[in-house]
Amino acid sequence: MRIYGNRILKTIPGQLTRPTSGKVREALFNIWQGTITDCRWLDLCAGNGSMGAEALCRGAKEVVAIEQYGRACDIIKQNWQQIANPPQQFHVIRGDVLTKMSSLAGKKFDRIYFDPPYKSDLYQPVLEAIATYEILDETGEMAVEHDPKLWQAIAIPGLAICREKIYGNTALTFYETESS
Repeated sequence: MRIYGNRILKTIPGQLTRPTSGKVREALFNIWQGTITDCRWLDLCAGNGSMGAEALCRGAKEVVAIEQYGRACDIIKQNWQQIANPPQQFHVIRGDVLTKMSSLAGKKFDRIYFDPPYKSDLYQPVLEAIATYEILDETGEMAVEHDPKLWQAIAIPGLAICREKIYGNTALTFYETESS
């Protein structure tokens, strides 16, 4: 897999993770163009870490991933070590995304990317946790990748849907913090 700057990333063989397609990845970074440099990026259900790696390549100052699978966490660390430059920081948290969300309480992220397995039941509880722990910065934005036939975006108290983009069988729904 190649990302920004023609960098090659290691991937996990088999079907354990589903990387975000190049088309969707490029579209997201075009939408968020000019907002990645010096941002704090959170990658939920990170897979091989391609989205966080792309954020590092584009100048994010801090990238954090939560990923359940140990082998995937090892791949993320290897990929990010190749890309990160001082003073960029990264951290990979291994574990269930819902269980680990509380460890982020008190931290704020400018950009959050959430890409769970499409058929999972994680969408609403993770969005609620992000709102409850106030993890998304008040000027930040979150993108949720999903199959529009399997999950319909919903507003969550504390988070408002600001737009949705569809790319074939993949949708990106964008959230921002709800104005008081």
